Amino acid sequence: MIQVNVEDVEFAPGHMYEWRMAAAAAGTRPSGVTSFNQEKHVSVAREAHAADDSLAMYIAATFELPGPVDREALGAALLYFVRRHDVLRSTFRQLTGGLSCGVLAPEHVESRQVDHGYAESPSAVRDLLHQIFRGVDPLAWPMIRLGAVIRDDSATVWFTCDHVVADGLSMPVGVHDIAEAYLAYAAGRTPALPETGSYLAFSHEQRDRNATLHAGDPRLERWKAFIEGTGSFFPRFPLDMGVEPGRMYPAVNETTPLLTAEEMKGLENACQDVGGKVHMGLLAAVGVAVRKEGGPDVHRSLMPVSDRGSGPYAHTMGWFVNTMPIAFPVGEGQSFGAVMAHVRAALDDMRQHIDVPFVRAWELLAPDEYCAHHYWPYSVNWFSYLDFRRSPGAERHRARDARMHVWMEGSYWYSFWLFRTDTGLYMNSIYAGTDRAKETARSLENTLRRTLRNLAGDGVF
Repeated sequence: MIQVNVEDVEFAPGHMYEWRMAAAAAGTRPSGVTSFNQEKHVSVAREAHAADDSLAMYIAATFELPGPVDREALGAALLYFVRRHDVLRSTFRQLTGGLSCGVLAPEHVESRQVDHGYAESPSAVRDLLHQIFRGVDPLAWPMIRLGAVIRDDSATVWFTCDHVVADGLSMPVGVHDIAEAYLAYAAGRTPALPETGSYLAFSHEQRDRNATLHAGDPRLERWKAFIEGTGSFFPRFPLDMGVEPGRMYPAVNETTPLLTAEEMKGLENACQDVGGKVHMGLLAAVGVAVRKEGGPDVHRSLMPVSDRGSGPYAHTMGWFVNTMPIAFPVGEGQSFGAVMAHVRAALDDMRQHIDVPFVRAWELLAPDEYCAHHYWPYSVNWFSYLDFRRSPGAERHRARDARMHVWMEGSYWYSFWLFRTDTGLYMNSIYAGTDRAKETARSLENTLRRTLRNLAGDGVF
């Protein structure tokens, strides 16, 4: 699976259909609590909407099916997918004490087909997809839209979610579920997919584990030490992006290759030679590359960490992401082995505090910033890496041309995601569209690529 701007994909023309989800019966089963991520996300959306300061964004996925496609079987697969995951059937209500959640029973969800007409060119397909993808509202159910571009000999299947019900690893889950369910229904069979967990159950567990967390709790000591070293809860991206405080800019969204599959094997070997793993080597390389571009000798960033594990949650839609602080030295003259040792120690320390939810730490330790109606107060230093080869259905990603699409209308920050596929390592970047930001992003990308290739080749920075 590749993460790429939908506007950079060449979709063949075709007839656009949507299967729009609706509640078939009134009433929901009460669930009570939401996750900390969900509560903060909906709060931000409400406050931004009230301030007429909404920022459009979406997470979406597309993949290809060979044809001719059985439209009835596809519609059944899309409905099956929504019924399969409780988070996609969840409804939210803001109460005085927080965000309340209810869930529609699977049999209370139905779908109706909507005909969007024929898109006569690749650009027409992209424009229509982009328009539909932007139409998901975090404040109104359903928070997912699904459909396909149907042709005589193939179909591009698509779905888009608000972040409140999905994270990056949910996208391959969705591709796998829909594709496998379609194959089953088209063959006259009932889908037989692995057991899925309940995101609502996960939310209850998370709340129960942290019911007594308070500002003086020893579990927050690591966060406090990080804040003392950083000077704030959010570590600033240390390179100049040429942005004015408080101003939003049109976002640049681009995906570029960093290493081939063969070069990734070299990097893997280099990491093993110094007692580490690929994700550690990538973190070390990013820290060194940022320092080479003028950043500090100590790399401080926020790092998303998956809460899915290897059990049923691996096949579950939801926002299973905690965000943790990490800091390690990257001073000039240090060997790869030395920096890797620092990274390994920092990650070991981080794992001892992994159960502390980022959003709750934010609320307790930076209440003023927590109450603002934007996620990030400025461009935050951020490290994210996904290995899509380990996700459900990965063995068929290339055959299905599976793609994830992350889009933001505007930006005042710089974010990038590293991801690995069978064909190598890639970087998807979204940043403010200033001349200076473009220069900074391009220079950092080139420096990171050189640093990684040096490590893959001979194990030195």
